[in-house]
Amino acid sequence: MTKVVFLDAATMAVTDLSPLQLPDVTLMLYPQTSAEQVLTHAKDAQVLISNKVPLDAKAIAALPELRCILVAATGVNMVDLVAAKAAGIVVCNVQAYAGTAVPQQVFALLLQLTNHIQSYHQAVQQGLWSQSSQFCLHLHPIEELADKTMTLVGYGDLGRATARLAEAFGMKLLIAERPDAIEIRPGRTAFENAIRQADVLSLHCPLNAATEKLMNANTLSWMKPTALLINTARGGLIDEKALAEALTTGRLAGAALDVLSVEPPAVSHMLLNKSIPNLIVTPHVAWASRQAMQRLVGQLSENLQAFIRQQPVRQV
Repeated sequence: MTKVVFLDAATMAVTDLSPLQLPDVTLMLYPQTSAEQVLTHAKDAQVLISNKVPLDAKAIAALPELRCILVAATGVNMVDLVAAKAAGIVVCNVQAYAGTAVPQQVFALLLQLTNHIQSYHQAVQQGLWSQSSQFCLHLHPIEELADKTMTLVGYGDLGRATARLAEAFGMKLLIAERPDAIEIRPGRTAFENAIRQADVLSLHCPLNAATEKLMNANTLSWMKPTALLINTARGGLIDEKALAEALTTGRLAGAALDVLSVEPPAVSHMLLNKSIPNLIVTPHVAWASRQAMQRLVGQLSENLQAFIRQQPVRQV
């Protein structure tokens, strides 16, 4: 029997996990696992499933039975890949499962910034429309997306899917080249130039040493004061202090974030300050449509079956 432990199964909400209940597999589900509980929960497991529970070199070294880590996400920054490789542990992720969910959230956030749906709804509830001297109520300027330039940083599955929606809205597209690129690939635009031209900047790149705080005081200063920043990737891509300052001083028109550098954030987190204008924060749910989560579980099941057959798929 292969012992499989899902360390943070509660991240899947009410998703059907039965595809993981395979023959010759003992499946243990823990709603969540703290750093102090990792070794206890993972004891004697050959396979660990983790969405966001960190598995560092110390934990990996303390789990001699571990042979496979299945990441219930595309990003694998929570696993020490060097330590895993040295220990002969297979690491697999899930891919392209949220190709409709994340782009949909990008535009839900963007439309909230441009059309102010919630603000107008609240105004109606507060009776302001009923008090209006005319048939409509003008409180916030509404911007059309057509003919605006969307710059994409990261052009994998999610970036390409977001691009298709942008084109449907009549937007112009720029794909930013890597900041440190020596040559500009066909169809790409030099990073700084792409940032400077953006009316909307949408982040879709992984978080790693090269991209940490990619959007900082310097790079944010390149953006138009009328531009909007959308981040549905990883919170660490943004220098959050610099973003707060840019929004507060009016150097940036608005931002919408589904991710922060620390999750869940402390109530004192600087970007949860209600005084910051034109900032929307949602709690890392862009990936979490009902359909996307079920696709994710399906891929976890495929990855688990492939590992048991000793033919790993989606191996990092």
